[in-house]
Amino acid sequence: MAVIKLTKDNFDTEALQSNVPILIDFYADWCGPCKMISPLVAELAEESTAYKVGKLNVDENPEIAARYGVMSIPTLIVLKDGKVAQQAVGARGKDAIRHMLD
Repeated sequence: MAVIKLTKDNFDTEALQSNVPILIDFYADWCGPCKMISPLVAELAEESTAYKVGKLNVDENPEIAARYGVMSIPTLIVLKDGKVAQQAVGARGKDAIRHMLD
């Protein structure tokens, strides 16, 4: 499944009401470490239908970033049943990101 671009318009439907866990990559276009993990996040999105993967631009959606206390990017959050199940700040390897979904 492709990476879902999350915005304030679709966040509730795609993330909070998701019937499968969703990995959300909070990022900004100017962020170097965000660019480093972006291909890994995209690969994970294609590997399984047991979860969804979304990206949320913190510059375009500051209210959602604030709601989850995102102070540094990249921040990766896994939501299950609309609640935070895992959270990590900073660049991670693909296996570490995948482990967040286990």
